Amino acid sequence: MSVAPPALPVTQTSEGWEPPPIRTIEDTGLNMGFLADLTLKVLYFEGYIAGSRIADILKLPFAGIVDRVLEFLKREQLCEVKGAAGFGESTYNYAITTKGSEKAREVIDRSQYIGPAPVTLEAYTRAVHHQPLRNVVVNPQALREALSHLVINDELLAQIGPAVNSGRSMFLYGNPGNGKTAIAESIGRMILGGQMYIPYAVEVGGQIIKVFDNVNHQLADEARPAGTPPTSPKLRAQPRDPRWVLIHRPVITVGGELTLESLDLVYDQTNKYYEAPFQMKANGGMFLIDDFGRQQVRPRDLLNRWIVPLEKRIDYLTLHTGRKIEVPFDVLIVFSTNLAPKDLVDEAFLRRIRHKIEIPDPSFDDYREIFRRVCQQKGVPYDERGLGYLLQEYYVKPHRKLRAVHPRDLVDQIVDTASYLGVEPRLTKELIDRACEAYFVEL
Repeated sequence: MSVAPPALPVTQTSEGWEPPPIRTIEDTGLNMGFLADLTLKVLYFEGYIAGSRIADILKLPFAGIVDRVLEFLKREQLCEVKGAAGFGESTYNYAITTKGSEKAREVIDRSQYIGPAPVTLEAYTRAVHHQPLRNVVVNPQALREALSHLVINDELLAQIGPAVNSGRSMFLYGNPGNGKTAIAESIGRMILGGQMYIPYAVEVGGQIIKVFDNVNHQLADEARPAGTPPTSPKLRAQPRDPRWVLIHRPVITVGGELTLESLDLVYDQTNKYYEAPFQMKANGGMFLIDDFGRQQVRPRDLLNRWIVPLEKRIDYLTLHTGRKIEVPFDVLIVFSTNLAPKDLVDEAFLRRIRHKIEIPDPSFDDYREIFRRVCQQKGVPYDERGLGYLLQEYYVKPHRKLRAVHPRDLVDQIVDTASYLGVEPRLTKELIDRACEAYFVEL
């Protein structure tokens, strides 16, 4: 059970990696034909557009790259210059020709992707390896502060810390309502303290895989790459490759909606490009599978999907052509479940999970501290006698198990009941009885 979480301290060791600058088409790793097709689609849909705007859309430098692509398209009579808005080639306005429109329709039949130029799979793999999750390191003091909004004993903290620093895998299990998701979310916030670069998209054999999205990735301070001071001469003299975006290390959470299909490349039949699966978008961060065992797919099938990535730190994804590609798997994968591990996994799989952590029921002392914190947060005067009555009548006598979530829910019930009755919310016998009768159900 928790109150509002604090700002989370985290120690991040950084190699200061940033995407190298690109000055020529060869530096992009892409060929002229691929870039010409991508530019032609921009011209087709925009109709009339400045060269600098094309460069912005493609996330490529105009000088040395986009200007060469446009020169190629002009020679092939696929586009033409239609005036200028200022001085310099980047201000020229370009329009697609009739011949260019015919060619563009052919290109669009193969893929309707329009946006930042992709990076190669090789470049993406190198970038993930240069920015490993193990660069995010927590120590006991930082972990204690990060989880200070939760009532967690020292033994549990001692298990969580090494699990986070492993950057590998974690299996959280225990009774419902004891804070597994809250702990996982706090771990995620610690990871979010770090930053890394990811590409907007990746190219594999002419196919495009979208990696960045605004839902699963949070933009960081683009003005200062990780590890580079704002006044760095290197930053001023050699701007990084703009096809990469600086984000907070990703934390992606899925629940019962997870399917095996969503863990492979998702091919858009209409637009003819791919969306990266969850674990690829989570590279360099955390992937939380919450409420594990409640998915529509069998737990065993879902777990078998992770055997190779967990052991080899690589994943294999399948293109719609049947071709398999190898991508890095640098993810702290967290399974959180209310179900007994023996009902979900076998010993062989558990051996592959680095850290198995049981989140136990709170002790009476833990429950008291949680209740006190909740009362303080909700503005309800804490009363030791009232809590004693609650524990005796609704836990000890009926042999009910303590759960960390109960204090929050019961105090909310007391506040709601008091509001209805027009009285001050307090830990009185009457309000406690009403709250418990409305909350607890005998199963």
